[in-house]
Amino acid sequence: MFFHQSRLIVAHAWPMLIAQLASMGMMVIDTVLLGHFGTEDLAAVAVGSGIYVAVILALSSVVQAVSPTVAHLKGEGRDGELAGVLHQGFWLALTLSVPGVLCLLHPDPLLGLSSLEPGVESKVRGYLAALAWGMPASLLYRAFYAFCVAVGQPRPLMAISLLCTLVHGLLARALVSGAWGGTPLGALGCGASNALIGWLALAAGLAYMRTSGRLRAYRLFHGWRPPRLEMQRTLLRLGVPMGLSGFVEISAFTFIALFVAQLGTQVVAGHRVVANLAGICYMLPLSLALATLPCVGQAAGARDWRGARVSALAGVCVAGLVSTAFGAALWCGRTALVDAYTDDPVVRGVGLSLIAYLAAYQVFDAVQTVAAHALRGYKITFLPMLVHVAAFWGVGLSGGWWLAFRAPRPMGAAGFWLASLLSLVFAALFLGWLLWRVARAQRR
Repeated sequence: MFFHQSRLIVAHAWPMLIAQLASMGMMVIDTVLLGHFGTEDLAAVAVGSGIYVAVILALSSVVQAVSPTVAHLKGEGRDGELAGVLHQGFWLALTLSVPGVLCLLHPDPLLGLSSLEPGVESKVRGYLAALAWGMPASLLYRAFYAFCVAVGQPRPLMAISLLCTLVHGLLARALVSGAWGGTPLGALGCGASNALIGWLALAAGLAYMRTSGRLRAYRLFHGWRPPRLEMQRTLLRLGVPMGLSGFVEISAFTFIALFVAQLGTQVVAGHRVVANLAGICYMLPLSLALATLPCVGQAAGARDWRGARVSALAGVCVAGLVSTAFGAALWCGRTALVDAYTDDPVVRGVGLSLIAYLAAYQVFDAVQTVAAHALRGYKITFLPMLVHVAAFWGVGLSGGWWLAFRAPRPMGAAGFWLASLLSLVFAALFLGWLLWRVARAQRR
């Protein structure tokens, strides 16, 4: 059973890995286009995308409460109720889009955390205002995304992500450069393209819902009802801790980037190189975690506690083994990877000094990510959130600040990366222990 579940998790994970990497490709496209367009526009998107990612990740993580809810119902054989959960997820997404849009249209509290030149700040505001138009579509699509994950349909998500990345590359190039026949829009063009792509993804998702034979049995377009208070409470009870976990993690790395900015341009550049690699590396355990969640959730819904336990163990073991190999490959190829990003010898030296931490924490990052998602499969989200707060804000951010600036021998940027490694060890140990306790308790 262990090997069967391992193969199932891998089969569901690889399309999601491609989907996640394709989504990151949109950010790479923006960076490349604006890097050739203008420094102010590139800086504006660097700041604006950080704000947008924090907002959209927090809100979309709440919407992803659809996944464990649907997985449990499917495990119980209550397929007729799945459409109702998705509909309520759509209502929740629309509700959350209101504060999301307001945050993007009125970013003054967030922009007040840093001193920006007037020209850059103006472009940041325009970029965020453009993205606000796509916020409702993005959150609605995340509800569809969570549903597909829960019922084991990752391939349409991969296809939609690849389509959106391709269209974004063409559309953003035209809007940024003025190739569409109008004024070059720069950062505003990237924001407008991302917003339009959000609606394209939603349209593609709805089209798949309407035409897919695999989803026809769920009758997803039937029985629409207004928001139901009981179901909204259920989704929020699961989703709010998930949203806070996502916000804690992304905000910790955002603040680390702001603190590292005090250490000089070349240190910032070296840190950015390794941080970019870290973001790419994270897609692997995240994909395995997303594949593990429905396996655990469906088994738990069916009261198949052995199946849930084996699925969780398989997810953790596969992620741990693959990430260990990945970390070793990072270490062996560190010189070539850093050289691909920069020719500056100082930046290169900083990057090489930091990449060891990235290679070392791969296995711990994989274990804590998969364990947290397996616990979501059991519908346990509050305690993992507390662990993430203690790990990422306590050990990672606070500990990193002390190691970087206040330790007897300040470590600079390396202090933050060492603290990040320790935070992931902390999270992996506590979440792994919590998952073991839950699985053991269900054995009785």
